[in-house]
Amino acid sequence: METIKKIAAGLLITFLTSAMTWAQDPKDSLKRVFSLNDYTIIGAEYGASVSRMQFNPSKTQTYMFAPNTFGVFVLKYGKLFDGSPNFGFKVGARYSHEGYQFKENKETGITPTLEGAEKAIIEYAEVPFMAHFHSDGLHFKVMADLGIYGGYRLSIERIGDRVLDEYRNAFMDWDRRFDYGLTGGLGFGIVFDPVEFHVNANVRYSWGTIYDPDYYNKDFYRFAYPFDVMVTAGLYFQITKRTGKTKGQIRREAYEQVYHPKTDANTDSESR
Repeated sequence: METIKKIAAGLLITFLTSAMTWAQDPKDSLKRVFSLNDYTIIGAEYGASVSRMQFNPSKTQTYMFAPNTFGVFVLKYGKLFDGSPNFGFKVGARYSHEGYQFKENKETGITPTLEGAEKAIIEYAEVPFMAHFHSDGLHFKVMADLGIYGGYRLSIERIGDRVLDEYRNAFMDWDRRFDYGLTGGLGFGIVFDPVEFHVNANVRYSWGTIYDPDYYNKDFYRFAYPFDVMVTAGLYFQITKRTGKTKGQIRREAYEQVYHPKTDANTDSESR
């Protein structure tokens, strides 16, 4: 028991010392461990999505779960403002789903439908472009993304007893296939150079309705804006060095030493 107390006390002291060091100057503490480069990684993410529509007029609904979210992304890190290496951008291509699932209205006892469907699953492809922020430790990082996307609806499956057979797997003339909107999210990564394991939670909010607003009535507009949440895990590989001197930096230093050697200030002062 005494040994356990000593170990616990030692761990507590170590933790407090580390916390105080980071609290005094987190940037200097990070520099003592390593110095981040402007580096590039590429990888793939896989997970699932949860979808919902923002209807106007409103409809009673629940969240629709769909597996098989897959994406390939490139992250390019770079410096910004005062030279902080915590910024970059993330671009790629992602396959996922969106859709809606209605539920019974407790007041009326009626389950809403759209074109006879109580549920619809839409296959979706998009190209997101996001600004990226990351804060790194030696083997851990936290991340945030925010940007825009362009998308295209690949196929649709309408589910319900009142769906006409010819429209069960077909888009209507008034359905909109192209889409665009806002996307972003939060995540964390575990890093063992040159491999990184990322976990991300992303949202996608469409700025465009899924059908023409006046298709049903030219004097009364209807809207449906998709909102999706995607949780993914991904494996990334570093294309360039994350820490330490790159070959380019070493070459530049060698060039400067040969062609622009630094003068010794002490020697100059003594010569005077």
